[in-house]
Amino acid sequence: MSERVIIFDTSLRDGEQALAASLSVREKLQIARGLERLGVDVMEVGFPVSSPGDFESVQTIAREIKNSRVCALSRALPHDIDVAAQALSPAEQFRIHTFISTSTIHVESKLRRSFEDVLEMGVKAVKHARRYTDDVEFSCEDAGRTPIDQLCRMVEAAIDAGATTVNIPDTVGYTLTDEFSAIISSLFNRVPNIDRSIISVHCHNDLGMSVANSIAAVTQGARQIECTINGIGERAGNCSLEEAAMIIHTRSKRLGVHTGINHQEIARTSKLVSQLCNMPVQPNKAIVGANAFSHSSGIHQDGMLKSQNTYEIMTPESIGLTREKLNLTSRSGRHVIKDRMQQLGYSETDYDLDKLYQAFLDLADKKGQVFDYDLEALLFFNNLADEPQHYQIQQLGVQSGSEIATATVKMQLGQQEITEAATGNGPVDAIYQCITRITGYELTIEKYSITSQGEGRDALGQVDIEARWGSQVFHGMGLATDIIQASADALVHVINSIYYAEQINQKKQNTSQPTMEEQVS
Repeated sequence: MSERVIIFDTSLRDGEQALAASLSVREKLQIARGLERLGVDVMEVGFPVSSPGDFESVQTIAREIKNSRVCALSRALPHDIDVAAQALSPAEQFRIHTFISTSTIHVESKLRRSFEDVLEMGVKAVKHARRYTDDVEFSCEDAGRTPIDQLCRMVEAAIDAGATTVNIPDTVGYTLTDEFSAIISSLFNRVPNIDRSIISVHCHNDLGMSVANSIAAVTQGARQIECTINGIGERAGNCSLEEAAMIIHTRSKRLGVHTGINHQEIARTSKLVSQLCNMPVQPNKAIVGANAFSHSSGIHQDGMLKSQNTYEIMTPESIGLTREKLNLTSRSGRHVIKDRMQQLGYSETDYDLDKLYQAFLDLADKKGQVFDYDLEALLFFNNLADEPQHYQIQQLGVQSGSEIATATVKMQLGQQEITEAATGNGPVDAIYQCITRITGYELTIEKYSITSQGEGRDALGQVDIEARWGSQVFHGMGLATDIIQASADALVHVINSIYYAEQINQKKQNTSQPTMEEQVS
């Protein structure tokens, strides 16, 4: 009989902490809702003790998400666990995930303790977390390089202390498949109370083995895979959720397991995470890459024409991609847009039809025809625009010659309107000079890129920027048929993110929290 493998997504914790620019609370919530639609069992959404922003985002997501269990990470310290529980308290059900290093190199070099001390700290941490919830996960950090005798002792002690899930991470992506399989097999053979806990795995991709090791662990009895959308995460990333889920789905008879993932949400969730995290998916990426279902070889094309399964072991439709592209015009009514969104897999709760339809009409007037990918881009950016906006562009104008550009920008700052003019070495530079003067934020633009959302000369242009303010980097996006407008919107997105990050920090400034660099003491 097929057993269920729990899918534990850590895109908003392990994945987000590796990004060049932090996500806003609203962006994290948008991803969390996407993960909920995808059907993940557990989503790890942050490390609350690390910053006021992380605390706020965990608390917001815990309040909003109902169909997936929300989880937060903590070190094996009472204060960390208390803060995690406080952040998670709005959730109907939640999980506290606490961890400590167990490998010899980590115990001796990082923690500078004995293994007996670490064992005691792990047990105390689990017991402390059980005061808040009966769903406690314990991780043996760097388990892949931990001596098996010590790993067995730690796992047994954590389960006795009340851990309902015990995670075995290959933290540095070091193990080969046969080695990792042997670790999981040994635990099931040697730990007497292992039947009282779910064994989980969290594999990193430093040697490109994360998915293979995760699936190998499942064959040995692990029943939870920790993963991220598009494999984002520290260094070379984590086990890719879409790859692990589709392996289990495609080879379910061979593996004897299944997941609760809604596979037709995979493509949409991948795109959402890629755009919000500003991390493009490589074209040859398995499952969700642009080339994943393309066939160039003449022999392959001939086989596909005769029978699709000659060279496709899964279909684009199985992950939510549609081959049909319906072009719409400004004469298309609201009911047509609503019907098309339903065909694309969106429910009425995913968007505001009034706002989407107005954005569609504006775009249709400029382009003439609007395609499916345009509608999805409009939906994405309309959801993004729902964030509170202290700073808003009212008008902008640019004159550009061969040597100099002049821009005029009118902005609203709360209840105040300010107009500013400036020159620059190009139209975007001139606009950015205006916006900087109006808002007073001196930023350093570290990355600026333009990509096409769609096809042809009338495609929407998406501008992504990464801007440094103080010690932090913020990501901003803009979408328009005019890349000058898109560039301005991207910078204003950054400035609003900074403004609201400041508000959160002020709100939490009296909260005493240890820094992430602090050693376990």
